[in-house]
Amino acid sequence: MYAILDIESTGGKYNEEGIMEIAIHRFDGRKVVDKFICLINPEREIQPFVAKLTGINNQMLRSAPKFHEVAKRIVEITEGATIVAHNAQFDYRILRTEFRRLGYDYQRKTLCTVDLSKQMLPDAESHSLGKLARSLGIPMSDRHRANGDAIATLKLFKLLLGKDSDKSIIKTVVREETHGELSPTQLDMVFNLPSETGVYYMHNKDGDIIFLGKTTNIKKRVNQHFTNVGSLARKLQKETKKVTYDETGSELVALLKEYQELRRTKPKHNSIARRKLFSHIINFEQNGKAHISLAIESSKSRANQKIGFNGVPSARSFLNKISSEFEICPCSIDTEATCAQSNESIADCNEKVLSAFDKYSIFGKSIALLDQGRETGERSFVLIKGGHLQGFGFVELNHQINNIHILESIMTSIPSDENTTFIIESYLRKNNRLKVVPLNLAP
Repeated sequence: MYAILDIESTGGKYNEEGIMEIAIHRFDGRKVVDKFICLINPEREIQPFVAKLTGINNQMLRSAPKFHEVAKRIVEITEGATIVAHNAQFDYRILRTEFRRLGYDYQRKTLCTVDLSKQMLPDAESHSLGKLARSLGIPMSDRHRANGDAIATLKLFKLLLGKDSDKSIIKTVVREETHGELSPTQLDMVFNLPSETGVYYMHNKDGDIIFLGKTTNIKKRVNQHFTNVGSLARKLQKETKKVTYDETGSELVALLKEYQELRRTKPKHNSIARRKLFSHIINFEQNGKAHISLAIESSKSRANQKIGFNGVPSARSFLNKISSEFEICPCSIDTEATCAQSNESIADCNEKVLSAFDKYSIFGKSIALLDQGRETGERSFVLIKGGHLQGFGFVELNHQINNIHILESIMTSIPSDENTTFIIESYLRKNNRLKVVPLNLAP
């Protein structure tokens, strides 16, 4: 659990500042579950430059509650949570100073999005909240007001969580929560999980990931691990002290994220798939002016527009699918068949074959594949350049989708290989709801 925090202070001498506005969004890693936004009478004058920057003046705060009147609410909304702020050292110091004046020793774990963004976005021109938000296409309103900055910090933190491929953020938090203690009951762990699409992670007492998986229903799948019998289930039931998750909205993003993180983290209870996910390809053969011949072959590698399949039956099923969908001449699929396209030129027949493969192949394409996001108003994207996967991410605004530079800056990168191409093309064959957006690569 996280408490996304922003404070506007009066300015002044070190440790003599007062809080004049505070915004806290309690965030469970998926959605905001509580929030507290309030002007506060700091019982001291606001420095002129602060009033000019924020638009908050002394008159606005005369009828606002004093800090001691809201202290209990702040304690409650941050209880059991890690405070997240942009320049957390400053906000946490100011908050602790106010509590110290009341004789209360306020302590919470903290995460700083300045430090996190420097680690995960090292090429950013600036790591200030305003400039970082602009470069990432994060919408901002009420700049230098507590809630406006808190919402921007929340959106930035969600993006950073998505880019945290090795789970260093969550591992740190889990390790602090479970050190020297037993985890909550399995029933409690399952109760707090969403019934959404994503990737789930099962952690041991040290916070290490011991198992992960992709699913369209996180709650149901984890519950199965805790109720199944068998060797793996018993190990997970015994060793799991915490379950975390990343919602993706899109099943394709979940598949790619699972593939990436299995190879990155190598959980001890996952069976890492063989190097190559596909066993067969459909090959193109064209001799002179003859029909293109489509042959199912066992293959050690794939190149050009060859499409991979996990077995002969799935390859044969695909040939039947495109034969019907594009009215492909039977002799292109079965060399013993009689040509049924007597009224059409061979070039027209071959064009249908190429059109079929173009629809279901990413070879040579620069596109964004859009799917549903994690919440209303958000969309997921998978970015492909020149036929090679670049990464995935989430957008809220249309101008982000149409700006490849923004997509590249906010995406989580994934190394492209034959398996990621196979995952994407397999998904394209089975799902028609993805929106394909051609990308303009011109500078």
